[in-house]
Amino acid sequence: MTGLPPICVAVLAHQEEARIATCMHSLPLGHSEVAIHIVVNGSTDRTANIARAIASGYANVIVHEFEEGGKSRSWNRFVFDTLPAFHAVHVFVDGDAQISSGSVESLADSLNANPHANAAAGLPLNGRKMARYQEEMRRDRGLFGDLYALNGKFLARMKAANIRLPDDLIGDDGLLAALTKTDLATETNWDNSRVLVCEKAGFICEPVRLLAPESWHLQYKRMINYSIRHFQNRMISRIMRGPGPAFLPTQLRELYRQELSDCTPRRTLPEFWFDHVALRRMAAKIST
Repeated sequence: MTGLPPICVAVLAHQEEARIATCMHSLPLGHSEVAIHIVVNGSTDRTANIARAIASGYANVIVHEFEEGGKSRSWNRFVFDTLPAFHAVHVFVDGDAQISSGSVESLADSLNANPHANAAAGLPLNGRKMARYQEEMRRDRGLFGDLYALNGKFLARMKAANIRLPDDLIGDDGLLAALTKTDLATETNWDNSRVLVCEKAGFICEPVRLLAPESWHLQYKRMINYSIRHFQNRMISRIMRGPGPAFLPTQLRELYRQELSDCTPRRTLPEFWFDHVALRRMAAKIST
């Protein structure tokens, strides 16, 4: 980590031409102690062009463009295959999130002041479920993929152990929360105190616009992904309770043939419908 800026920010962006400028302008652009990487993945819109235009005015901003999409796949590729070395603190931001002023520094300060911790979480600052999510995060020490930070030494140990996120994992935050709380071990080593909730760090996401058809279409896709994530998390939990993270597969679909027979849609609405659609899509992956 010697010679590197103490903080690295990675923005994971897929098809975010409408929000990437807002996201980037909420970051500490031009800050000499913060290296900022915009990781554009699988995008066919203007996300990369907009990011490059903004980055051209700042020495501390680099844009990476990956042809393949997928957040977890891109997270692996950037963190483990692109970075030449790890910084003291790594902050991760979703490309559609706008972070509150001082969030990056506050997350880094929290981790630097608590060497026992592997991660620090930013809080959601808008949305009708904001208060509930904040309460759950404070109670359970959860992570939101929109804004969180990881200790660089933790990432170095993760790389040395060859523990990567499954490339087809939906959402990085759930598994990373488990990995940080167990310190890369099994669930018998679970310790919530390894994740900090940073009260001075937060993010705003674009809410669903009731009169915008494209907003509802995006929300429909999200609900299917939430259901896929629900079933994937059950598979991951069995690994974390059993052999441990070293046995995570490269692709979770490697487990579908043996696991999906035990998966049924939840009986609540609207989960039942989206679970049904998700299970059909997951089953289709078995033969691909």
